[in-house]
Amino acid sequence: MFVPLHDGVPMRFIRVAYVTYALIALCIVLRLMLMHWTSEASEVAVMAGFGTIPAVLFGEAQLPPELFKAPPWLTLMTGIVLHASFAHLIGNMLFLWVFGDNVEDAMGHWRFLVFFLLCGMAGALLHALMNPESQQPLIGASGAISGVIASYLMLYPHVRVWGLAFKWIPLHIPAMYALGAWILFQLLSALFDQQGAVGWWAHLGGLGAGAALTPLLVRRELRLFGRGVRGLP
Repeated sequence: MFVPLHDGVPMRFIRVAYVTYALIALCIVLRLMLMHWTSEASEVAVMAGFGTIPAVLFGEAQLPPELFKAPPWLTLMTGIVLHASFAHLIGNMLFLWVFGDNVEDAMGHWRFLVFFLLCGMAGALLHALMNPESQQPLIGASGAISGVIASYLMLYPHVRVWGLAFKWIPLHIPAMYALGAWILFQLLSALFDQQGAVGWWAHLGGLGAGAALTPLLVRRELRLFGRGVRGLP
C-alpha cells in the first residue's frame, strides 16, 4: 500500500545507527545464505525449525526431531531475522532503513535493540494467540518493524515522508497520514483477511508493543507526538 523511500530527519544524539544497519545486514546475509547454500528442502527445514509455529509453541504439536532447531519459546526471537523471499525481505528492510535510524537515535543503540526484539516477539506471540492451532511457521521482521513504525509515528508525526503509494504513485506527505493509513490497512486486513498468508496479527502485536515501549525507552529529553526536543530552539 505504501513503501517509504526517504524522510530526511537528521540524527540528534548518535552519529551512526549501528544496530539498524547491522539488523539489515544480518537479514540480507541470512536470506542469501538460504538461497545459495541450502537446498529447497533444507530451506523449508530452517523455516520450520527457527520460525514460530503456534501449535508447537503451545504444546499442541511437536516437530519431527530432524526439524527441531531451537526451543519453541526461542523461535519468537529467531524467526524475526528470517524471510521467505527477497520481496518479503526488501519490503521490511525499506521500512527499517527509513525509520529505524531515527528511532535508534531517540533510544540509543542497546535500548533500540531490546525494543526491536521485544516488538518482534510480541508480534509473534499475538499471532500465535490468534492462531493457536496453526502449524505454519511465522517468520520475518514485520512485527518488530511495526513496532519501529509505531515509535516513529509517536516521535515524528508531522515529518513529511517520501514514498510510493500502490507501488508506483510518488507521495510526499506527513508521516501521520502515510503511516496512519498503513496501520489502518493492517487492522482491516487482520479482521477480514483471515485466510491470508500474511501474519497481520503479528503486525498489530508489534504496533501495540512499540506504542507501549516507546515512552519507556526514548531519551528523557525527547517529547513525543512532534513536540520537539527540550533545550533546542
